[in-house]
Parts: sequence; structure tokens; C-alpha cells
Amino acid sequence: MILADEMKKSANLEEIIVTAQKRSQDIKDVPISISTVSGEKFDSLFSGGEDILAIATRVPGLYAETSNGRVAPRFYIRGLGNTDFDLAASQPVSIVMDEVVKENVILKSFPVFDVKQVEVLRGPQGTLFGRNTTAGMVKFDSVLPSQEFDAYVKAGAGTLGTLNLEAAAGGAISETLSARFSLLSQNRDDWISNAYTGEDDVMGGFSELAWRAQFLLEPSDDFSALLNIHRRDLDGTSTIFRANALTSGSNDLNDTYDRDTVYYDAGDNNPQEYDNTGASLKLDFGLGDLTLTSISAYETLSGRSKGDIDGGVLTEVPEDIDGDGTLETSYPGFIPFTALTEDKMDDFHQITQEFRLASDDAGSVTWQAGLFYFDSAFDVITIDGFYGATTVTHENTSWAAFGQMSFDVSDQFNITGGIRYTVDEKSLVVGEQNVDGFALVIGEAEIQDYDKVEVDDDKISWELSGNYLLSDATSVFARVAYGFRAPTIQARDVAFESAPSVADSETVTSVELGVKSDVIENVLRLNGSIYHYVINDMQFSAIGGEGNFTRLLNADKGIGQGFELEAEWLPSDYLTLSAGFSYNDTEIDDDQLRVLPCGSGQCTVVDDIDDDGNVIVDGNPFPQAPETTFNFSARFAVPMGTDGEFYAYTDWAFQGETQIFLYDSVEYKTKDNFEGGLRIGYNSFVHDYSVSVFGRNITDEENVRGGIDFNNLTVIDNSPRVMGVEFKMNFN
Repeated sequence: MILADEMKKSANLEEIIVTAQKRSQDIKDVPISISTVSGEKFDSLFSGGEDILAIATRVPGLYAETSNGRVAPRFYIRGLGNTDFDLAASQPVSIVMDEVVKENVILKSFPVFDVKQVEVLRGPQGTLFGRNTTAGMVKFDSVLPSQEFDAYVKAGAGTLGTLNLEAAAGGAISETLSARFSLLSQNRDDWISNAYTGEDDVMGGFSELAWRAQFLLEPSDDFSALLNIHRRDLDGTSTIFRANALTSGSNDLNDTYDRDTVYYDAGDNNPQEYDNTGASLKLDFGLGDLTLTSISAYETLSGRSKGDIDGGVLTEVPEDIDGDGTLETSYPGFIPFTALTEDKMDDFHQITQEFRLASDDAGSVTWQAGLFYFDSAFDVITIDGFYGATTVTHENTSWAAFGQMSFDVSDQFNITGGIRYTVDEKSLVVGEQNVDGFALVIGEAEIQDYDKVEVDDDKISWELSGNYLLSDATSVFARVAYGFRAPTIQARDVAFESAPSVADSETVTSVELGVKSDVIENVLRLNGSIYHYVINDMQFSAIGGEGNFTRLLNADKGIGQGFELEAEWLPSDYLTLSAGFSYNDTEIDDDQLRVLPCGSGQCTVVDDIDDDGNVIVDGNPFPQAPETTFNFSARFAVPMGTDGEFYAYTDWAFQGETQIFLYDSVEYKTKDNFEGGLRIGYNSFVHDYSVSVFGRNITDEENVRGGIDFNNLTVIDNSPRVMGVEFKMNFN
């Protein structure tokens, strides 16, 4: 039993330990801009059945969105990301789960559960981690097996038929072997009706089942082996596309927008199915003062998503589509042609192997060096209602040598340097085309003969940083990093009778300064950083436009600068406040760069247009790069004797002005989006359980998250409000 005095003493800010440098360190000792998410904040974000996108804008500088349902998320750090929705898209933000990089966009969406901590590392990474990245990294670390028995079960039920179950149990199997099994089940009923077909509640739901089994063998102090086996099965709805939910000249949702209803004449109600199985084996060998680590991993997946991309109805004979007595040939609004697409992933594998040799933590010099190998291959099958099915095969092989060394100049000052040499090779082979395509039958398409496309490059990337302890509670750091992103091939346009496109390598030079401080020990914590980066030959994806292309291109330069601030404060023993803010100023620097405007012709383009009708995007911000984000949370607790507490917890996130496409238009620019969450509950200290009521998007905000511009003013929106109850029990 916890006594009242002990409860009062525990009301302190917890020390934050991170593994950003492959060592357990106090966050103040790490010369990198880092944010973490764990504990109650993490649990609250995912209480309503949310997927990995729930962390977007909850960490300064981090944003995420998708146009592929619960798979293929696109992450952005400090404005750097890729808006490409193709299943083979290259992303400059790495997702690392349990020390294994998840390179493909489907792998990046693996559900997160039984997580010890999430770390967001801003800026180029690569001298310590397997896969190189120019933007940053989001690292998920699961709770590991141990000899101590530990278990919990968490169950929740909410509106829209939301049912969630999460459980884990672990402990000793023998004196040298321990195990942990974790399970997640997320379910939601269909809640969106198709008014055109007269079907009620046929879209919007999902059934997600994921599990993880871990076995840790520790026969001696000099050897350990950790086996991780995991699987994910998803059956649900892909993205809901809402036709003409905007009106020309405005970015406000109009009267045709109805969150609970769509009018679809195709797409089979937008189904989505994916499964992913993977395993990793981590071996640690103690070699005196050195540790040799081997991490071998394998991932496989398959699945499909189908969607009515035009988001509405197009008929040859006028109909009273919406039942208002008016005959229409399209609804809602003008839809020039039907757009139906299905994407499939097949024959996928990812193999990674990392070897790392590290010194121990004692002494003034510590170092790590390693080798990394990556191999991936898969087929992407794109099925269009007019052109038929086209298969392309992507292959990517990469290897790298990397190392990093830290030197304690004094008790207060540490210098860290790292270097990496990367070789990256990609290839594309076009397989079957126009299978069962109507366009081929009527002569509007023909079989294209494309040679194998191959690209490769090798580069050295590096970093140099310094960390100075002003006191036991405050540190300042400076970091300069040079990153590399390999050339990329985009083949989606092959399905629409256009050639593949290629983007050359991009490189980034990033400079940042930061401070991390417990201003008032155990009561007030402030972290902040300022940064500036320049990207040469920046890779962009021109999405949509008049030709409905998905084309890769290089801008001469991309420039970004800004700052992040985080604060955590305990004004009393029972009140905790936290907040984060980021300002991100990005700019495309290329006076020759042109893209096509929206194909629908309904956009109000703000940029200058040249004599050929192309939009001049020089000076524009990067797409999907919020200029500002703000997050806030507050927790207030009322002790109930010595047995427990009642508490209320709320969290809010704000997203400032965000341009969706490379070109600037009135319609496809979001501003002042926000969402809030609330949890009210009781914690029993004696019996170690909690019960709560929760709400996500409690004000039921209707926010535009993305759009499609080639057919009409189609938008992608956020999830509706979900309210529910949750119970959690811990067993020790």
C-alpha cells in the first residue's frame, strides 16, 4: 500500500532515459533534438482505436497523414516528407520498431501496443542506425521480457461500435529463458452509408488483430538472444474520398459534406485487407570490454486497397441521385469522369542484417561501429477501371558501413562524431500491362515496352555534435549533420500509359542548437532547439494535376528553418501541465521548377502561371509541412485516502497553415485544425487497476487532412468523435 506521504513524494517529473545513441542515457546527455511519448499520454492517444497517425502533431515538428486508410502513413519531420501515396514510395522519415527499420510504407503502419517508449529524433540520422534518413526517425521500443512476472489486460468499448482489447504477459520460463506475449485487437463497426446504393453502414469500420511474441535467452553475462515474432491482420475500409466537399474559392467544407454519408457508384465500398508477418533475432556477445551485436530481421506482407477515387456518382442518364427532385448526371457536384483504383502488394520481402561492435560505457571515450545490409523486393499491382491491371516489380539493395565515437573532453563537455558510407541500388521491371483493360480493347491504350530501370549511388554522410553540461540540471548542445537520400524510381504512371520517373539523390546539411533543462528540479522542465537546413536536389512528388500524374522531380534546393519548444510543469502535487510548440518555415528554391495545376479546373491557384499553363512553385513551402503545431495536456488528480485517486486528463493538438500540394491554391490549404481528447477516471493503488471514460476528438471537429485534385475538389477528412469506457488491470 502506498501511503499519503509517499504519494506526495512521487509527484515529481520523471527522469527521461532514451536510447537514441544505442545506449541508455539521460535525455540531457544526448546532443540530438529528441521528444518522447510514453505512459498515460501514449495510452490516451490510442484509447479510441486510433492507428499510428495518432502521434501526429502530438510531438513538436512531427506530422503524419495518409490517403490509404490504416496503412501507408506518410511522416514528416520539420517539414521533410513525401506526399507520394504509391506503395513503393520512398520516405525521408524512418520508422524503427524494436531496432528494425520498417522501410516500406505498409510496414510503417504496424500497430503500436505494449510499448515502453516512443522516441522522435529530429534531423538527419544514420551514423548509428541501419537505414539512412535525411529528415529524422520515429523509434518504437516494446516492453521486453524479464525474469519478473508482469501482465496487464486493457479493454475498452465506445461509440461507433468501437471495441478494443490489449493484453500482455511475461515472465520467467526457466532461470535463463524469459518470454512475453502481447496482443492487440481493435474493432469498429461500419458507420458510413452509401446513399446511392441505399446501403446503410457499409464503410468506415475495421477489424485489426496484431500480436507479438518475444523470447529472451540469457545463459550468461556474456551472451543474450532476443527473438521477436509478430503478425498483423487488417480487414477494414480504405480511405473515404469525399467529392466536391469544397467550393471553388474556399477551403471550408460545404453543405454537400456529410461525414456519415457518401454517394459511391463504384469501389465495392472501399475495402482494405492486409497481413504482415515478421521476425527478428538480436544476439549480443560480450567480448571483454566490447559487445558484438547482430540483428537479423525478415518481413513479408500482402494485401489490397480499393477505392472510388472520384468520391461520387457519374451517370449517362440523368437521375434524381440525392432525392431532392432534381435530375443530375453527377453528384455531388461536377464529376467529369469515373476514377476507380485498386492497389495490391504481392511477393513482398524485406531482409535486414546489422552487425555492430560497441565499447563499454566506462572511460572517457566510447564508440560503436557497424555494417548494415538491406534487401527488399515486391510487386505493386495497380488496377484501374479503364486501363486494367499493371504489375511492376521493385527491388532495392543497400549496404552501409557506419561508426560513431564520443569523447568526454571534461566532466561537462562531450564531443560526438559519426560517419557513414552507403551504397544504394534500385531497379524497376514492368510486367503485365492493361490486363482486362477496356482501354486496350477500344484502342485507347497499348502495351508499352519499357526497359528495366536501374539507379544507384553511393555517398558519405556524417555528423558532429557537442554537449555541454552547464549544471546537473541543464545542458546545451550543437549539432551539424550531413545526410543522404538515395535516388528513387516511381512507376505508378505506367498503369496509365506514361513512363516511369526517376529522382536523383538528395543531400541535406542541417545545423541545430538546443538546450535541455530542469529549470526547477523535478518541477519544471524546458527543452528547446533552433535549426536550419539546406537540401540539394530535393526530391518531390508531383501528385495529380491536369494529367493525373505521380511524377518524381528534383528541385534545385529546399530550405527549412525554425524552432521547437517543450515544457512540462508540476505547479502542485496533483496538477501536471505539458506543452509543445514548433515553428517550421520551409521554402522551395528553384526558379525553373514547374508543375501542372489541378486537373479539375476548379482550384483557385495563387501562384504565378507561365505561358504554357504551368504553375511556378519557386518560393512555396513544402507540401504537407505545417508552419506551426501546438500540443497541450493537463492532468489533475484528487487523492482518495491512501487507496487511490480520481483524475482528469485532457490533451489537445493544433495544426497551423498547411499547403497540401506543391502549388498554392485557396482550396487545398488547411489552417487552424485542432482536436482534443479527454479522460476521467479512477486509479486504485491497492488493487492496481484503473477505470475511466474517454473521448477522442471530443468536439467532433471536421478537418481536411488531404485532397485529390485531378477530378474534382475531393477531400480526405479526419475521424469523428469517439466516446467510451476503458478498464485496465495490472498483475505483478
